[in-house]
Amino acid sequence: MGVRRRPTLTDVAARAGVSVTTASYILNRRSKEMRISADAARRVQTAAAELDYRPNRSARNLRSASTATIGVITDHVAGGAYASRMLTGAASAARARDHLLVIGESEGDPALEALLIEEMFDRQVDGVVYATLATSSVTVPRGLRKHRAVLLNCVDRDERLPGVVPDELEGGRTAAAALLEVGHRGGIFVVGEESEHGTIAGRLRMQGIRTRLAETGCTLAGVVGSPWSVTPAYDAVSDLLARGVRPDALICLNDRIAMGTYEALREHGLGVPDDVSVVSFDGSELAGWLRPALTSVQIPYAALGDRAVTALLSGSQEVQRLPMPLVAGRSVARAHRSSPGTAATLG
Repeated sequence: MGVRRRPTLTDVAARAGVSVTTASYILNRRSKEMRISADAARRVQTAAAELDYRPNRSARNLRSASTATIGVITDHVAGGAYASRMLTGAASAARARDHLLVIGESEGDPALEALLIEEMFDRQVDGVVYATLATSSVTVPRGLRKHRAVLLNCVDRDERLPGVVPDELEGGRTAAAALLEVGHRGGIFVVGEESEHGTIAGRLRMQGIRTRLAETGCTLAGVVGSPWSVTPAYDAVSDLLARGVRPDALICLNDRIAMGTYEALREHGLGVPDDVSVVSFDGSELAGWLRPALTSVQIPYAALGDRAVTALLSGSQEVQRLPMPLVAGRSVARAHRSSPGTAATLG
């Protein structure tokens, strides 16, 4: 049996009873440029579906000077447990716009990153989305500034390139508000470090927390310094409790910190939320696995990827900050004791 011939535009036009030109205008969504009846458009679309017609992309690319491909260059995003959803969102947005993603990961190597940028544009991608695992302020690679590009989950230190990032400042306000709304006014500690791995997320989250508390005349009782992972957080909160400090509420700067915090509280005989309310950031699957389920301010990873591709193809020149919604768990309870509006900060 011979190989089945691929249907052509001529085949579609013949079945629909229209000219090849008319069929081309309809299938390329340019029918408004000609006076084409709705009936003719329906016949062409039906014929294309019946024949399983697929346009010749190479020919289309030559006409439009577009390859319908988008380069994505990341540091460690593809291997991130949750941040990889940015790539899922980007791929979905690209498909919806008849584009394909080409992904390269530099693993933080500047030389490899420069090579990836060069190779992406050698292959004539329509533009590049430059993504980072953690929300960061970055020095944009020189090669990227010469071309169409959008930053994803990072901002340009020189404020020249457009980007899409989570609204970490407002996210901090949201976390504080979750406690204020149930009557917490004092005894509130933050667990984490503002400058984790040079990211901007911690600093902005802390700024938002402090600002929202200040609006009601409150201040943090203290900051429990800890890297953003389970074991250091467990150690730091255990040390706090061993010193006889009894917090009313803890705001953890990510869900991994919250996991360590839960265990430290449990070992000291304190329950969540009956004794201590806990709020966190990330809104990851981990938040739902903890018991009780963790209340967490969510990073909208898939939406970030979607918006970055949309911004690239639309030519947006803005830095867009996407809302971080609160995912309510069962880790926050109404304040059970009267707390002062301010408290001494830990040394």
